[in-house]
Amino acid sequence: MRYVMDMTQYRLTPLAASLPSTVPFVGPETQERAQGRRFAARLGANESVFGPSPRATEAMAAAQQWMYGDPESFDLRSALAAHHSVTPEHIIVGEGIDGLLGYLVRLMIAPGDPVITSEGAYPTFNYHVAGYGGILHKVPYLDDHEDVAALFKEASEKDAKLVYLANPDNPMGSWHTGEKIASALDMLPQGCLLVLDEAYIECAPAEAAPALNADDPRLIRMRTFSKAYGLAGARVGYAIGTPDLIAAFGKVRNHFGMNRAAQAGALAALLDTGWLAQVQERIAAARDRIAQIAVHNGLSPLPSAANFVAVDCGRDAAFAKAVLDGLVARGIFVRMPFAAPQNRCIRVSCGTPADLDAFAAALPDALSDAKIGMTQA
Repeated sequence: MRYVMDMTQYRLTPLAASLPSTVPFVGPETQERAQGRRFAARLGANESVFGPSPRATEAMAAAQQWMYGDPESFDLRSALAAHHSVTPEHIIVGEGIDGLLGYLVRLMIAPGDPVITSEGAYPTFNYHVAGYGGILHKVPYLDDHEDVAALFKEASEKDAKLVYLANPDNPMGSWHTGEKIASALDMLPQGCLLVLDEAYIECAPAEAAPALNADDPRLIRMRTFSKAYGLAGARVGYAIGTPDLIAAFGKVRNHFGMNRAAQAGALAALLDTGWLAQVQERIAAARDRIAQIAVHNGLSPLPSAANFVAVDCGRDAAFAKAVLDGLVARGIFVRMPFAAPQNRCIRVSCGTPADLDAFAAALPDALSDAKIGMTQA
């Protein structure tokens, strides 16, 4: 018997049926398959090419993978609690910040609920909000920074449940001082929760991290092992919040979502402070090198507190996309912001000296092709 496949036979919810079948990012592997070759330098996903602590690698290799991971991530949560001078009840571990954002939105947002973010900010948060029927209200950047005052003002006007702020910011690398964020919290309306995404905080100056009470009910802070700790493939993130809010995650989270190797690797990485310090130095050196390459080619690097540099290409989005395409064609994987006016830039992740040598070699020709293309258009 033959069956004719018809999407209408599947009884999707009206919300799911209305959503596009897209993902927030197209992975470099997808682009490599389309091109039939590997990238020479992978400088677009903000991973740490410097890798994880050797102790983390050893711990992951030794993990007893025939067993499920501890559903409470007890050892890792205990170590994180000691690291942040809070209790384990203030900590939830999940499948990267992306996974935790999904759980949080599921807990908080029903169809029609207002949510505030910045125009052009991290799109995975928007993806989760759309997936649960929330209504996104977006605030423009101010001088390539997320506008804290405008975000909180919009949250008050829309009676929002959540407001999303990344510090340091992705995709621009800009940052606010922790003191500024702490002071601005008094502008947050009653009943609104600030989702403070601190994925890049280990790459930033110390003053970027606000000294905030973990028992403040207005705030949940998101951290990750994907960036400076070099464990992007392991998918380990965590959030710090009040025990009541953290306990609520137990209502919706995948209790066996964290595998044993990921938990062991994250714990070893957290304890290897020497390796983290070394990586931080290499990130700073790579940012300087990217900036030098940009200036040498007549472009303007933006100050960055992350493990990437946004490079102003000096024209519009079409020109920046042409530069990006020229780099990709030459084997250099980079990305760019997707909203104006930030999309005048390309975003280059920190890389090894060899990676950045390849970027430096490809950029002049990519720029030349882009300029010729703009002239002929």
